[in-house]
Amino acid sequence: MAESRSIDIVSDVICPWCYIGKRQLERALPMLRDQGLEFEVAWHPFQLNPDMAAEGADRLQYRIAKFGSLEKSQAMDARISETAAGLGLDFHLDRLTRTPNTLNAHRAIWLAGQHGVQDAVVEALFDAYFRQGADLCDTALLTSIAAAAGLDRAALEAMYAGDAGLDIVQQGDIAARRGGISGVPSFMMGGYLLFS
Repeated sequence: MAESRSIDIVSDVICPWCYIGKRQLERALPMLRDQGLEFEVAWHPFQLNPDMAAEGADRLQYRIAKFGSLEKSQAMDARISETAAGLGLDFHLDRLTRTPNTLNAHRAIWLAGQHGVQDAVVEALFDAYFRQGADLCDTALLTSIAAAAGLDRAALEAMYAGDAGLDIVQQGDIAARRGGISGVPSFMMGGYLLFS
């Protein structure tokens, strides 16, 4: 019988390395299970752009400002896409037009954790962003994505109609930073950072 443990992943849904890390972890878990180690995975918030406007920003302009030039941004996208393809992930970064504020996406992930569908919702959000170019600022779209992944639509709508999960997500992000996390994905077990 496998011993059950928990892996906590601190991530952001617009971080391509987080999606890549998720896929690599999924490859490793069966090998660990064969050695008698069973892991439950929990996802925790981190905003790459905590000061991003609620409506997000134009991705092209944002990335030119962040990386110094369009050419550097495109080279980084090509490297990311190549790495992703090696894991069977078909990124379409050319479809992305917005860099979103991810606070509401993290609220959906938090709610999904309360309903036992967190991993499915995380996967759906990654897929929507990196493969379909979805604007993750749009709460109606977030609701549709998370509902299609198994989260109750009425619960999502009620959450977005109020402030449910808002403080929890913001405090989780702050706690990660205070705990020394400055990059994601970060993998933790028993409160200790394994690697980032």
